[in-house]
Amino acid sequence: MKLSNFKFNLPPELIAAYPAPHRDESRLMVLHRDTGKIEHKVFKDLIKYFGAGDVFVMNNTRVFPARLYGNKEKTGAKIEVFLLRELNESMRLWDVLVDPARKIRIGNKLYFGKNDSMVAEVIDNTTSRGRTLRFLYDGTHEEFVKALFALGETPLPKYMNRPAEPEDVERYQTIYATEEGAVVAPAAGLHFSRELMKRLEIKDCSFVYLTVHSGLGTYRDIDVEDLSKHKVDSEQMIINGEVVQAVNKAKSDGRKVCAVGTSVMRAIETAVGTDRNLKEYDGWTNKFIFLPYEFSIANAMITNFHMPLSTLLMMTASFGGYDLTMEAYQTAIKEKYRFCAYGDAMLIL
Repeated sequence: MKLSNFKFNLPPELIAAYPAPHRDESRLMVLHRDTGKIEHKVFKDLIKYFGAGDVFVMNNTRVFPARLYGNKEKTGAKIEVFLLRELNESMRLWDVLVDPARKIRIGNKLYFGKNDSMVAEVIDNTTSRGRTLRFLYDGTHEEFVKALFALGETPLPKYMNRPAEPEDVERYQTIYATEEGAVVAPAAGLHFSRELMKRLEIKDCSFVYLTVHSGLGTYRDIDVEDLSKHKVDSEQMIINGEVVQAVNKAKSDGRKVCAVGTSVMRAIETAVGTDRNLKEYDGWTNKFIFLPYEFSIANAMITNFHMPLSTLLMMTASFGGYDLTMEAYQTAIKEKYRFCAYGDAMLIL
């Protein structure tokens, strides 16, 4: 498979800038891999496709307020700093992206907040836009993180083309998010409401939670036509014994194992043992799934509609089948489905 196989024209107005008023009332396209049938539903109709013993695997990562605005010392030039991850707790070191990058050099001090309450020093260049910052802060680590996050805003993807609003703090987060560490929301999970989860539980479906701290690698452009030469960014992930037990039992009982989102699919495929069962895992994954690929764990998947030429689209096509997935995308454009993180959902069975 080549990069150009995943090119299509996405009208900009179909990229969702705001979510549906109610989580479980976004649209749902259902793809049946065995028959090629495509159905048009609402997300809460999900309940019709699952029953006793089926397991939903969810990503419980929590998005932190990663986008900060500050000023450069002396010039006062406005800069944007995007927090990626903490590198060293005791030294307050963070891996970040800066914009505009050409003005930010090693040794520069950056000031954030009213009265410049937070100061950081640039101590390293990592990539063209990447820097290592050392925050100068007296106090416990807990106090520092609280103060830092109080200055940040919800890191909405740039394609939404709008500033974050107060509603995004809660809405760009799944209702089951507990483990802080992501800068990208696991979008497929945004559609689940408490009511829908309760109704699925009444049908004896169960939910298990792994953690993948999704990073900006999701949005990185692929600059090679041969997909086997593309390297994806690593993401931290944890799969515990409870997830392993529930998933392997459902699998052996012939029940549905539904991966809620591409981050979950990537994680469970990373942790497959030689017996094709799921194993516990605590580490990093840089797995890139594209056609041809044989999946070992999930037999159902929920995902959103992705950008052209994206690794997320490539994974979706690997699971749904290339022809059916691309047909579904053309149908989605014709039927004016909403794309990306705040958009509509797809269920592949």
